Amino acid sequence: MPDTRYLLIIGDGMGDEPVPALDGRTPLEAAFTPTLDRLAAAGEQLLVRTVPEGFPPGSDVANLSLLGYEPEAVYTGRAPLEAASMGVDLAENELAFRCNLVTLEEQGERVIMRDYSAGHISTREAGELIHAVENECRTSTMRLVAGISYRHLLVYRGHPPDLLTTPPHDHLDQDVTEWVQRYQRIPELKQLLSRAARILAEHPVNRVRREQGKNPANALWLWGEGGKPEMEPLTERYGISGGLVSAVDLLKGLAVYAGLEVAEVEGATGTVDTDYEGKVAAALDILSGRDLAVVHLEGPDEAGHQGNLADKVRAIENLDRLVVAPLVREMEKKGWPYRLVVCMDHYTPLSIRTHVDWPVPLLLYDSRGTGRASGSSYTENHARRAARDFGLVMEDGAEFFGYFITGKRRGRS
Repeated sequence: MPDTRYLLIIGDGMGDEPVPALDGRTPLEAAFTPTLDRLAAAGEQLLVRTVPEGFPPGSDVANLSLLGYEPEAVYTGRAPLEAASMGVDLAENELAFRCNLVTLEEQGERVIMRDYSAGHISTREAGELIHAVENECRTSTMRLVAGISYRHLLVYRGHPPDLLTTPPHDHLDQDVTEWVQRYQRIPELKQLLSRAARILAEHPVNRVRREQGKNPANALWLWGEGGKPEMEPLTERYGISGGLVSAVDLLKGLAVYAGLEVAEVEGATGTVDTDYEGKVAAALDILSGRDLAVVHLEGPDEAGHQGNLADKVRAIENLDRLVVAPLVREMEKKGWPYRLVVCMDHYTPLSIRTHVDWPVPLLLYDSRGTGRASGSSYTENHARRAARDFGLVMEDGAEFFGYFITGKRRGRS
């Protein structure tokens, strides 16, 4: 059995800026988080730079860093990680694209991104739509693979197309005409996307959604492309075993390459309304025989992309009450020595509804009482103050993860 358990809890996109409606507090400052604040006061607070300079501030890059990898060395794109979670083993001559089902609105010659998730379409509905497009549009060089909700995959075989893509959630309610035109310059993709739009427009699933006043999934959006990465498993890199709990294919694929067990929680959704109890049970099951459990919660990020203040505060409070508190309670009941980290992969400010690459605040608590006690609640400002006053800043994820596992700073005794 492990001597020490390691628990990494990631509130995706949890960080934010001061919000006028919260009297100048951030959602993390305003949320009622007694367990987080108790652990932060008794533990350390620090900053970690999860997005290297020049890299996009996506969850792919940031979570690679949080698991101790250098994106500069291993990152090839987001979609290959999602492919791994879906059981798609990319060949050397294959490229994976993330394929969203989205809602586009035509306004004359302009195209507006109305919804990057087609109203968080259900997996059942989305599966019917993707299979319909796949049946009519599959070629010797392109195939679609159905995923969860609005998140799917396109596998492209052959010479990579000369194409610059963008995440759809970065352009909510914005003009995306220029990006649509980029796809039109690639004959194969132009044909795929135009045929898919016709199939989706006529499909019974979308007909029902329109009748119910829901956003139709009327287009495919390709982004996050890349080939198969080469990553050393954590068992070899740090000598630890573990597992991951998440509803998001990206994180599951990262776990596959990192050599972590992927726990399946039937009620996990990737939104603020997820199966928290199931995630806690899965994490405890992992820790019963392994060193590390990673618990990822997508709710704060989804709320940030939607500009939904109430949901973001609620997601943070749920993380504290329904995840951190029961996990700490059970580990202490079992008498397990443990090191626990709660953090975010990146900020998703409500004001801009997309990711930024600022260093993220992190709390680290050791049940054995090691480390410098911060004496303060867990907030963005308190972590920045600790970084300023005590030099508690990690310049990359590899430095952070090494410190998390060993308790030693890089280059220090």
